[in-house]
Amino acid sequence: MRIPCWTMREKSRIAVLASGRGSNFEALARACLDCDYPAAVVVLITDNPEAGAVSIADSFNIEHVAVDCGPKKGSMSPESSEKITAVCAAHKIDVVCLAGFMRIVKGALMAAYRGRMLNIHPALLPSFRGLDAQRQALEFGVRWSGCTVHFVDEGVDSGAIILQRIVPVRSDDTVESLSERILREEHVAYPEAVRFYATGRLRVEGRRVIIREGV
Repeated sequence: MRIPCWTMREKSRIAVLASGRGSNFEALARACLDCDYPAAVVVLITDNPEAGAVSIADSFNIEHVAVDCGPKKGSMSPESSEKITAVCAAHKIDVVCLAGFMRIVKGALMAAYRGRMLNIHPALLPSFRGLDAQRQALEFGVRWSGCTVHFVDEGVDSGAIILQRIVPVRSDDTVESLSERILREEHVAYPEAVRFYATGRLRVEGRRVIIREGV
């Protein structure tokens, strides 16, 4: 039986935080075009007004807001955390999705959206956290890599894992070739994880995320 279309009133409202080219943002925005998809991206928030994600937001007619998070790389000032939280509140956001957002979330934003914030990472966590995960995987010599969608906590890529997709590492792989194959899996994994969240299918038990059968 075909699932009826979700109305905009019923859909979970997503804020995407991005700093760069925005390919995962685009994957989420594209998934949301389907009336059967239970969520909608309503705002892009970026710490980089020149980010490629901004032009993607324009192409999808999604509002975008730039917030100065401070000069220190990877950090988020308390003021910027409060501003992002205020933007989310103004847009009645249900879930925040980090998509290449190069800041560690803390402060008011973490307090407001704990358990309602997701991130995607280009490695099979808990291995290879932080930057240059694909390079870390190649240098370590693993045979398998992939991507992970997880809940965000105060640590770096340390939240409870929602789902993972696996990519084989080839003997002739470069950082670029491995990254490209992982990215294709990210574009599948992130919309799928958001669907699970938006349809209430996720239950967290300690470190484990249980995905129940459902829509």
